Amino acid sequence: MPRYLLKWLAVALFICLALNVCQAGKIRTRKIKKLFKHSVIFNTHFTGFALYDIDKQQTVYELNADHYFTPASNTKLFTFYTCLKMLSDSVPALKYSIRNDSLLFWGTGDPSFLHTELKGTNAYNFLKQSDKKLFFCLGQYQNNIYGTGWAWDDYNDYYNAEINELPVYDNLVTIYADTNKQLQTIPAYFSRFLTTDSSYRPTNYRLNRNFLSNEIISPSTPAPTHFKQEIPWKTSNELIAQLLQDTLKKTVGILNINLPPNAKVIYNINTDTVYRHMLQASDNFMAEQLLLSCSSVKFSYLNTDSVRQYAIRNYLNDLPDKPQWADGSGLSRLNLFTPRSIIVLLNKIRGQVNNDDLLHSMLSAGGVSGTLRNAYKTDNGQPFVWGKTGSLSNNYNQSGYLITRKGHRLAYCFMNNNYVDSTRSVRDEMARVITYIHDNF
Repeated sequence: MPRYLLKWLAVALFICLALNVCQAGKIRTRKIKKLFKHSVIFNTHFTGFALYDIDKQQTVYELNADHYFTPASNTKLFTFYTCLKMLSDSVPALKYSIRNDSLLFWGTGDPSFLHTELKGTNAYNFLKQSDKKLFFCLGQYQNNIYGTGWAWDDYNDYYNAEINELPVYDNLVTIYADTNKQLQTIPAYFSRFLTTDSSYRPTNYRLNRNFLSNEIISPSTPAPTHFKQEIPWKTSNELIAQLLQDTLKKTVGILNINLPPNAKVIYNINTDTVYRHMLQASDNFMAEQLLLSCSSVKFSYLNTDSVRQYAIRNYLNDLPDKPQWADGSGLSRLNLFTPRSIIVLLNKIRGQVNNDDLLHSMLSAGGVSGTLRNAYKTDNGQPFVWGKTGSLSNNYNQSGYLITRKGHRLAYCFMNNNYVDSTRSVRDEMARVITYIHDNF
């Protein structure tokens, strides 16, 4: 064979090998596109998807990524990032000022104060150990008890706790059946509001609170064994003061007085602990109250509208599409975000946390924890996807991070709106796509 032919064969072989190496390291978008094109589930509703290569800092694939979607609890990622920017390593619990024989204290919105799981007790111990007269001071809170666009008829459901300046016990009353099938309440204070109504006959045993008061009615039939229900109570400053009195075993007065500029701050628990609970349990109460904590730190008053507007102007002004951000939790259907904007947000969050292991530990892990526990299987016991889910009626979304078997680190946003199939079928189809990407790229 002539030498020039050998030379060209060598060059051709080198090119082929180079192309194969490049192709092996490349995520082939054609195959991902086919997953969506041939999906019976995704072709029956509005689907958006964005996949981003973190290491190469480039978009891999997009489907309707520039369209706005109802994000549901994916909204909490915006709250999370704002908190990362505004709060320090601990949540402010109270602001206070000592005047002669009196201790005046103002709420900061802290959701961990006497929280049933997180048990933030620093502020409680501070009030308990004080030898001063205690006064709960008002005038800081500027919002309503519900977020903009919330569904009012969810008021009896645990995920719809009211928002206020000094929450205690998650702003929920837990009602349970004891060994004698008698109803008990935590806090015990709420037992006085329990009444039985023989005309109230729900299909399944369930209690119902009066929309305008804290009266809670139960059916006349015995409570089932192991019955338990959490109901938001109707907040008021008087109720908060009374609950504090019952807990502290001390008199707590109420004053309407401005916060002095030299007020001091008591901190409760580590912010990472609160973020983890908010994100993994998708706790709406936690998200809303954390924005109030941000407002307390940034503005010295409590207004979540101010926080969201500030964040949009100063932290989120480089998103591809301006977010329509209405609340902290995602309960509002007025929230509208695009998948490609959420990808940018996910990268911002990574930059702020600056530790993938820590960030992953705060999010739900597929097959392991949180709201993704039952959505994915692990890969030989190891999770490969970490993220935040978001669900409302006819809407289910996921946004987060993915590591493939070949080591690609990816960010993804997967949004599904206005479907009439079951949420489980949509969720399973999403898991099929994400798992395929993990297994093959």
